[in-house]
Amino acid sequence: MCATCGCSESEEHVPHEHHEGAHAHEHHEGAHAHEHHEGAPAHAHHEGAPAHAHHDHARAYDHPQERAERDIRFLERDVLERNNSVAARNRAWLAARRITAFNLMSSPGAGKTTLLERTIRDLPSARIAVIEGDQETEQDADRIRAAGARAIQINTGAGCHLDASMVERALRALEPPDGSTLMIENVGNLVCPSLFDLGESARVVIASVTEGDDKPLKYPHMFRGATAILLNKMDLLPHVSFDVDRFTRNARKVNPHVDLLPLSATRGDGLNRWFRWLEEPRR
Repeated sequence: MCATCGCSESEEHVPHEHHEGAHAHEHHEGAHAHEHHEGAPAHAHHEGAPAHAHHDHARAYDHPQERAERDIRFLERDVLERNNSVAARNRAWLAARRITAFNLMSSPGAGKTTLLERTIRDLPSARIAVIEGDQETEQDADRIRAAGARAIQINTGAGCHLDASMVERALRALEPPDGSTLMIENVGNLVCPSLFDLGESARVVIASVTEGDDKPLKYPHMFRGATAILLNKMDLLPHVSFDVDRFTRNARKVNPHVDLLPLSATRGDGLNRWFRWLEEPRR
């Protein structure tokens, strides 16, 4: 996550918003760097110390690495605890307005934006608003607006995921209507987004037949946390080496009760089932 993947250096940008104190700096505030100086090994060995002190001194050489690993764990815990607090606030804000929010996650190119375009055009009753997450450009937000929905773009810079604070600021700017559906299209990545609660009602992971059928086993945290898995680009199945049954078995291994929906966002196969699934949380 942020402490190890480098995305803590990201500079989030939400258009038309004042973004002082962006999350990139929050990750480092209150960090535990001061712990590096407590009990430092340089003072572990003194002249006239007993013979066993040599053994203690030798062990002390491991302490910087141990402390670094401990500091990373503390920082990760701080980041996630603060994120979860904001996510709870987002969830309450959405619930008060009867807005159902879906966190859409996938690897890059799995078809999230195409699926959203088709959903917006074919399911106007859902009254969809969209938060788009990408490292750069407003291309996806422009596509969503052209399809007929309100959208706001979050550019994360070097960041590889959205977090709850970004979504909180985007919600205030977007102001989705009461009783509507909010789609949060996360940054394309099968790792970090799985760790960050955004305040969503459900998590949807979009895979495609152009990826390997072993993806649920290779990225179990992402697939284990999914409410639904959409297997997209089924129209390309005759042209790729992909075993749908093996993918299904692998997905069930990590998430036995997940809803699994094969579809093609471009050709339209399976979209009616997807639309019905979207309505289920409301009932």
